[in-house]
Amino acid sequence: MNQDELKAQTGKESVKYIKSGMIVGLGTGSTVRYMVDELGKQVQAGNLTDIIGVTTSSRTTKQAESLGITIKNLDDVDHIDLTIDGADEISDDFQGIKGGGGALLWEKIVANASNKVMWIVDQSKLVHKLGKFPLPVEVIPFGSQHVFARLEKKGYKPSWRMDGDKKFRTDENNYIIDLHLGEINHPAALADELIHMVGVVETGLFLNRVNDVIVGTDDGPKVMHAR
Repeated sequence: MNQDELKAQTGKESVKYIKSGMIVGLGTGSTVRYMVDELGKQVQAGNLTDIIGVTTSSRTTKQAESLGITIKNLDDVDHIDLTIDGADEISDDFQGIKGGGGALLWEKIVANASNKVMWIVDQSKLVHKLGKFPLPVEVIPFGSQHVFARLEKKGYKPSWRMDGDKKFRTDENNYIIDLHLGEINHPAALADELIHMVGVVETGLFLNRVNDVIVGTDDGPKVMHAR
């Protein structure tokens, strides 16, 4: 199977865990798009009823609403039953890097409000240690060049996330600096260091935040239980 086929397989499989009446967090990214498409089909067919979605990006909101999925703002619900989202890397101990699509802040806020979190990925996203995928760091625009310089001085090899010839803007109108670390030996310590830098809003290190992972493989979807 090619990568798109693995993503489609995984996205469809994850919808089996959604039950009628659930409030569902809808993630962002290429694999999640397949999940939202399948959820929309099940809603339209009447197989899943009274579904409320809470999205992690404006892109997912547009897709879900176009398929007839009811969307509410996070502050208009008191909990989320299950959030299904993608990941850019998952280590052997179920730690993750997310934010390749630029939605890391909203993704982490929605995950924090969820009773359960499920990540859906193809097999290429599984790694022994995090770090080969560039680590996104969301920063406010004011003074962001100083944050960049500080990261550079620490040897974290930062680069600006670009959108054509302009800096990429998140849904909160912030910038993203990607750190090219190669390997992260102490993710918890790094996360703590980065989040305490003035100007940093959030990092793409998602640590101890996932319950289950569905992996698309050539032999079919594989479910792994993290906790």
